[in-house]
Amino acid sequence: MTTHASLTIGRIAQSAGVAIDTIRFYEREGLLPPPRRRPSGYREYDQAAVSRLRFIRRAKDLGFTLEEIRELLALSADRHGGVEGVKDRAAARLKAIDERIAELQRVRDGLSELVEACPGHGSPDDCPILKALGNVNP
Repeated sequence: MTTHASLTIGRIAQSAGVAIDTIRFYEREGLLPPPRRRPSGYREYDQAAVSRLRFIRRAKDLGFTLEEIRELLALSADRHGGVEGVKDRAAARLKAIDERIAELQRVRDGLSELVEACPGHGSPDDCPILKALGNVNP
């Protein structure tokens, strides 16, 4: 007979570094399987739930959406082609991050030019920042 460590929702939240409401949300979204219930109705989790929550949290930290995380979880169970699919998803996420960084760099460069051009005093009509934003006088 195998004994499973029985953890409360508070314990797995603490162990995984997430909020209790987050665990409930992941259950509703199908990212975390429904837990066993004690006769009292309280949720009862095992260590696998903690591992899954940590996986989800780390994937979110890397910028994956919940739908992408759902796909990664499904692929992680595929013993034959799953790794290729995981790599493809990670490569796509990396490309999206690189594109976002390039866009943010363009925005930063443009804003930096405006800040440099603005004297920081005088009439708002002469402010290059307000001009670039399309200064609208009420």
